Amino acid sequence: MAEPAFLAKIVGRAQAARFLAALPGPVVFTNGVFDVLHRGHVTYLAQARALGGSLVVALNTDASARRLGKGPDRPLNAELDRAIVIASLEAVSLVTFFDEDTPVELLRELRPQVYVKGGDYDMAKLAETALVEGYGGRAVAIPFVDGYSTTALVKRIRAS
Repeated sequence: MAEPAFLAKIVGRAQAARFLAALPGPVVFTNGVFDVLHRGHVTYLAQARALGGSLVVALNTDASARRLGKGPDRPLNAELDRAIVIASLEAVSLVTFFDEDTPVELLRELRPQVYVKGGDYDMAKLAETALVEGYGGRAVAIPFVDGYSTTALVKRIRAS
């Protein structure tokens, strides 16, 4: 049986710039753990994609995600599993990874035209915003979908 075509959207960091160059622009970039996909994630990613011609999602590696302090057993899903789920979404054009605490270095390498985060972030305080705006890109906060968070979902499941 042939592999699903969407798996070609998943590329290592070393190849990301080459693949990004072939994407229709403007290129929109977002990042996160995306551990347990839910309505808030899917809505957010669709809205991010609507801001440009392509959407690149940079996933925190497992080690990077663990450093975010969400708990010793997080992420629940391994990075490749998370990448496969994200890559299967129509809104997503490319998936890659970063191992640092923030995607600043990856943004410096890829230089997308638009950087997007959820509305729960103060864009003015992010180093990512300063970097992207510094080379002429723009940073956008997408309103947070209330009531949807992986941390809350995990707590609810564990309480059952």
